[in-house]
Amino acid sequence: MTAESPELPLAAAFPDADREQWQRLVEGVLRKSGVTEATGAAAEDALATDLQDGIRIRPLYTAEDGTAALGHPGFPPFVRAGRPEGTSVAGWDVRQRHVHTDPRRANESVLADLENGVTSVWLTVGDGGVPVEGLEQTLDGVYLDLAAVVLDAGADFAPAAEELLRLYTASGAPLSEATGCLGADPLGLLARTGDDAKLRLQLESAARLAARCTAEAPGIRALAVDALPYHEAGGSAAEELGISLATGVAYLRQLTEAGLGIDDACRQLEFRYAASADQFLTIAKLRAARRLWARVAEVCGVSPAASAQRQHAVTSTVMMTRRDPWVNMLRTTVAGLSAGVGGADAVTVLPFDAALGMPDAFARRIARNTQSVLLEESHLSKVIDPAGGSWYVESLTDELARAAWAWFQEIEGAGGQAASLRSGMIAGRLARTWERRTEDLARRREPITGVSEFPHLAEPPVHREPAPTPIGGGLPRVRRDDAYERLRSRSDDHLAASGARPKVFLAALGPVAAHTARVAFAANLFQAGGIETVSEPAPVDAESVAEAFARSGARIACLCSSDAVYGEQAAAVAAALKSAGALRVHLAGKPGERREEWVAAGVDSFVFAGCDAVEVLSSALDVMEVA
Repeated sequence: MTAESPELPLAAAFPDADREQWQRLVEGVLRKSGVTEATGAAAEDALATDLQDGIRIRPLYTAEDGTAALGHPGFPPFVRAGRPEGTSVAGWDVRQRHVHTDPRRANESVLADLENGVTSVWLTVGDGGVPVEGLEQTLDGVYLDLAAVVLDAGADFAPAAEELLRLYTASGAPLSEATGCLGADPLGLLARTGDDAKLRLQLESAARLAARCTAEAPGIRALAVDALPYHEAGGSAAEELGISLATGVAYLRQLTEAGLGIDDACRQLEFRYAASADQFLTIAKLRAARRLWARVAEVCGVSPAASAQRQHAVTSTVMMTRRDPWVNMLRTTVAGLSAGVGGADAVTVLPFDAALGMPDAFARRIARNTQSVLLEESHLSKVIDPAGGSWYVESLTDELARAAWAWFQEIEGAGGQAASLRSGMIAGRLARTWERRTEDLARRREPITGVSEFPHLAEPPVHREPAPTPIGGGLPRVRRDDAYERLRSRSDDHLAASGARPKVFLAALGPVAAHTARVAFAANLFQAGGIETVSEPAPVDAESVAEAFARSGARIACLCSSDAVYGEQAAAVAAALKSAGALRVHLAGKPGERREEWVAAGVDSFVFAGCDAVEVLSSALDVMEVA
């Protein structure tokens, strides 16, 4: 901008770039990297990423990908926020989970949390938590008129709710000013346990609680629409959303049949979703959830004032790892940030050691301080819908909403949520989704830092007091690290029995420039299975490899070098290793045209990016354990 033309923007001096220009630049990069000779839209498509639910993430989004106007924060369809002010006034509700079975210890952790930044408590009561009669001791010293209490009482939700309401009344604070959620979720309980013997009675009991809350404590919600059981069974984002809609609709039917008005029935529901380290997917999921529920509310005749979805986001247990659990702090930070950006009303950040047992005081402090940093230092809550207007986020929100709606319609067409759980339709769908994801995890297309990528075998194990066993019998609970955890446990057993971990000798061939990349790849791969790597001395050749292998103490070996060096040395070195007693010889790289020659020389398998790492590692451990 100059004095002569003060109105001229800086961008006017540069020519506009179009999509075709960008695609030509992409073509050049792909051609040089040897990935593909594709041109135009095909070149752009080569950089796309496929997600679950049939969603494809493109490398570039422009104004052409924008969706229709989505309204304003606090107004239907509530994509931008459930309230006009979003969380900008007081921030979101910092809600921490407590799973102690001892009321005294539970009380200590509850008070410590509330004194250090937590604004509401989430208590496991009954089976797997404090007994109902221990609620009073658990909440001793808690100002119930200031801190909301949320219950997760499973089949004991009715007596737990009655006890909590009694404590509210006994505290002297007006029940009409109390806040929280009684956590009644009969359909979620059915998903967890597979037991529907008392479902009708539980639904009726939940409806009675909702009627009482409507009349006496409008700030307390009686029912939780908990989508965590479906996420924890391996469900995708759209499946989690679709099931939550079907559950919410089932509860609306139950409540209105019991005599509640549709607006009052809507106000009795709180929705709970998982927040993962997939930042944009979590943001889009929470935004899509509000949009979808607004559509349900509109069809049901709910007034705009009562149709905003109340959301509780919880950091995913599926993403938490048992090895190198410190990395979980990073995962939960991204998940907590995503939940806040996505507009959740309440956020629970699980302690980084939650997968190992009872979290210790340090882990609880880090969990609550993660949210304090996001709120108080990063000022994340001060902006309403920070992701709003992003062409990528808006497009992802729309695609996710459409996929979830189609799944919701499928459930409704099958008779609703209860019928779909009883028939196994939901369990089957989630199992198929998890099977596909398991393959991606096994092939490391979905990497797990500290587990399937960059494992640290010398990391001392972290031990925690065992946590109460959660209720089960219904949908399974899965974790991303399951397959690798089994491999690492086998390595631990080998260490305990023999005093050393199983080893693989990395036979580095040729100059450093030729073998470094594949040595690093192979080390990363084998250590993911708890197999220690030995690569000294390096390099080796057909004459020296036998002696080096014997000194390594390993029983299996892996050749590591460039394709050119393999052509000159692989066959001879593989034969020498087999003669030296190697039980199995791997080669790092795809075999190509030399497969038969190398297999004949002694190469048993080939390891490369995208191979089934779990199968490779499992078979390697099998060989060493048998020997």
